[in-house]
Amino acid sequence: MKAAVTGVTGYVGGRLVPELLAAGHEVRALSRDPARLAGRPWVDDVESVAADVGDLDAVREALTGADVAYYLVHSLGTGRTFEARDRRNALTFARAAREAGVGRIVYLGGLYPDVAEGDLSPHLASRKEVEEVLLASGVPTTVLRAAVILGSGSASFEMMRYLTERLPAMTTPRWVDNRIQPIAIRDVLHYLVGSATMPADVSRGFDIGGPDVVTYRQMMQTYARVAGLPRRVVVSVPVLTPRLSSHWVGLVTPVPSGIARPLVESLVHEVVCKDEDVKDLVPDPEEGLTGVGGAIELALTRIHDGEVTTRWTSASSVPGAPSDPLPTDPDWAGGSLYVDERRTVVEAPRDVLWQVIEEIGGQGGWYSWSLAWHARGLLDRLVGGPGLRRGRRDEHSLRVDDALDFWRVEALEPGKRLLLRAEMRLPGLAWLELRVDESAEELSDADDDAPEPQDAAGPGRTYFAQRALFAPHGLLGQLYWWSVAPFHGVVFGGMQRNVAQEAQRRAHDGGA
Repeated sequence: MKAAVTGVTGYVGGRLVPELLAAGHEVRALSRDPARLAGRPWVDDVESVAADVGDLDAVREALTGADVAYYLVHSLGTGRTFEARDRRNALTFARAAREAGVGRIVYLGGLYPDVAEGDLSPHLASRKEVEEVLLASGVPTTVLRAAVILGSGSASFEMMRYLTERLPAMTTPRWVDNRIQPIAIRDVLHYLVGSATMPADVSRGFDIGGPDVVTYRQMMQTYARVAGLPRRVVVSVPVLTPRLSSHWVGLVTPVPSGIARPLVESLVHEVVCKDEDVKDLVPDPEEGLTGVGGAIELALTRIHDGEVTTRWTSASSVPGAPSDPLPTDPDWAGGSLYVDERRTVVEAPRDVLWQVIEEIGGQGGWYSWSLAWHARGLLDRLVGGPGLRRGRRDEHSLRVDDALDFWRVEALEPGKRLLLRAEMRLPGLAWLELRVDESAEELSDADDDAPEPQDAAGPGRTYFAQRALFAPHGLLGQLYWWSVAPFHGVVFGGMQRNVAQEAQRRAHDGGA
């Protein structure tokens, strides 16, 4: 079958594509910018199409000829108007699928309890509304409702992981003893793939969950056991509201409060599957569904082995973060483009220097005044930015659109160039560019006005160029640049020196 998949840059969509390919389906990957798919191992095996789910004409064209269309987008954590945005996008997608003659829509929604409509959290109410819109589209629709998804890199898993690892004793809200039915990401993907071939007369929602029904307290204790940690002391109290709880989660874990809050609110009620009807149409995997302990063990193994293919940060940029491409004109938008440019020659082969650059950030740090980086990250978190808490998807490799602390990978030329776009709160737009080459000519071509390094590169020596760029917004942006400029020598100068020294050390040690 030909499957059109939205949300391919997100956590679930990015994992669904290879599963559909393995099942023998053709895949058409829909994204606002197909360039963001660069580096995915499956990108050459799919048809990449540029389409925003809010653009009726573009989506209709992208869905034409598709047998099944997967709707895997949502506006979680994008601000107070996310419900309206979700509703608008779902209506557009439903109409486009109908007019394009799509055979089936498959939607991954949220598992919600049997409570009055007004008692649902805004997040679950929005998921339910999207479900109703798609079911009313006139196209046979499969809705899969899942509660907590356990898998390496999922927001729910990261929230539980960091709370359990960092807090040997904790005070929690009362909902910590509500029952939930988590499901492993591998089982979610199994149901999603199987839904493509449901009979044409099936158009309804299905609850999906793993084999274990547990409380959040039990899930954290299971994590502690699997991770080899002492049993956690968990004390529940009635005074912690979802709002307070989400701020606490945002403080302790990498998951910001804007994303944590809808996840927390979804746990206020018990969320357990009401039926198992899906099994009549999509039988369980041969090895059976994965329990909570098995899902946690698999997730930790993937993290340990550096095989986290997608992460909660993959879905989108931070709400309100800049997305403009790097300006090429110094007088961009009629203003100034401030540049801090540094170059040096490194006594190390190109591949060794690139390895150091590609591993920058996350647990490895930024090779300069760490106190300044952490202070800047803390300040960013206080004003609603991501800070340094997001870390990296993988500690050794990067790809386009990866989140990297408070940066995002905008461009990547392996072995040659890394361009990071700032997603911290700033009165302007900022980028950090790192380039390596074995000849001075290519670096000079990239920026003719940049100063040349004092030494000439030779065998076993590499040019390393580093640029920090800032396009200010108004007077505040101008003041910001000149207030931080005195620290550039320590921060960016120290970064260049220490990256070079680390590359030289690795070259001397044999590249280790």
